[in-house]
Amino acid sequence: MLVQDQTDVIAFLGDRHTYGSDSVEHIETHISHVFLARDRAFKMKRAVKLPYVDFSTPELRLRACQREVERNGATAPGLYLGVRTITRDQTGRLHFGDGDLVEPVVEMVRFDQDALFDRMAVGRRLDERLLTQAARMIARYHHVAPVVHHLSGSANISAVLAINRAGFGTSRVFDETEVTTIARLFEDALRENGTMLDRREASGKVKLCHGDLHLRNICLFGEQPRLFDCIEFNDQIATVDTLYDLAFLLMDLWHRGFPQFANLVMNRYLDDSDDEDGFVLLPFFMAIRAAVRAHVIATQAAEDANATQLVLEARSYFTLAHSLLTKVPPRLIVIGGFSGSGKTTVADALAGRLGAPPGARIIESDRIRKALYGVPPEVRLDADAYRADVSDKVYREIARRTVEIAKAGGSVVADAVFDRSDKRKLMEVAAKVTGVPCVAVWLEAGVQVLRHRVASRHEGPSDADLHVLARQISGGQKPLAWRVIDAEQPVDEIVREILEPEKVTQAEETGRGPPQPDLR
Repeated sequence: MLVQDQTDVIAFLGDRHTYGSDSVEHIETHISHVFLARDRAFKMKRAVKLPYVDFSTPELRLRACQREVERNGATAPGLYLGVRTITRDQTGRLHFGDGDLVEPVVEMVRFDQDALFDRMAVGRRLDERLLTQAARMIARYHHVAPVVHHLSGSANISAVLAINRAGFGTSRVFDETEVTTIARLFEDALRENGTMLDRREASGKVKLCHGDLHLRNICLFGEQPRLFDCIEFNDQIATVDTLYDLAFLLMDLWHRGFPQFANLVMNRYLDDSDDEDGFVLLPFFMAIRAAVRAHVIATQAAEDANATQLVLEARSYFTLAHSLLTKVPPRLIVIGGFSGSGKTTVADALAGRLGAPPGARIIESDRIRKALYGVPPEVRLDADAYRADVSDKVYREIARRTVEIAKAGGSVVADAVFDRSDKRKLMEVAAKVTGVPCVAVWLEAGVQVLRHRVASRHEGPSDADLHVLARQISGGQKPLAWRVIDAEQPVDEIVREILEPEKVTQAEETGRGPPQPDLR
């Protein structure tokens, strides 16, 4: 609800003469006006009072501006310059300077709007490297974010749901039956996950986070992804489970049609944050985030004379929230093969298509080994890290984490060489313990293809070279009970064979040999 007329301030900030500029670009959001002039950006809070934000007076807006500069300085160094105040001179004209406060604004360094991750997504300019950097940056940010013990984990999320319900009441896009139905689904999910939420809060996983972590609030600044525009106006909204904070970005990627990127960000974040115990909460968290977007955009639509597109967008988020609350059975896929067979490539392509959004957790031997030694995936380990006792520890960890996630209801892709029967036996036992349907596949390629692929590697977590490959081939065995798949065909075809075994079985019956059994 708008509580104050800011027309004169908007005109002042939109006037190119205010800055001595040739032009001014004006961007509106549901709670802000942003003006871009020369090499600066000026952000003004809208004089609104909503269930989740009170910007009803200049003094409240000033405090919010000050907190915005303070809180965003850690995640976007160099981007925020400070708070400027707008006052009136003796003739009543507005200007920047000291005096009785008319309006505060945040001053920022202007960056190219094409550097915003939402625009990069639309332009198909996001890639695995940038999103991996973003995921790691978020993990580091969450690691140092202050822990807040105020409410239990379930009470914290209950408060978010209450704000959501109130937010839906500020628009006419959704009728009462729709709102009541989805609210009931959220309450059911909250009861189901309450114990896990409380356990995570008790262990320090509820922190003062960014609070609004979607693609438009990440930019490429100084050639690095940077988080900006965090929630500074309501600590209750920003004080959340760290995975709920991450879920906004995952939901945004999923809604925009990038499930593989959502899965990538989730996996790289969990690799760095060691936070798998909450993995199965992500669909619920993503549903809440989709509902947030639905009611925020619906509120905008109520104030827009040409609201048709906004209504459609709000409804698309509402539909996504509803679908994310639908139960999806977990899956377990085990992928083995010699170095160079493409296990990691297949796992990455497969994971986003398994289970509930954002897809399956990838348990990868190379990353686990690096984590055991406390080094990033890109750092090469010496031969000592590949001793038999170390490898035994790696495979036991793969099995342990697979069981833990699958039993909790999450989908898993386990990726390792699995060239020895004792290692395969670990996964066979793990699959039986989980009770989750499991498919085990062996990716097979010719020796020359394997050698070429290994020799051509330039990045990634694997340290395998041609000597390692030679040892695997001479000492390892192809599993007879696993489904063997031609690793020389396109990745999409390999994924299809894994996901559609019945079609593969039909092909085998017409001349490709006997079918290989699944591990059930």
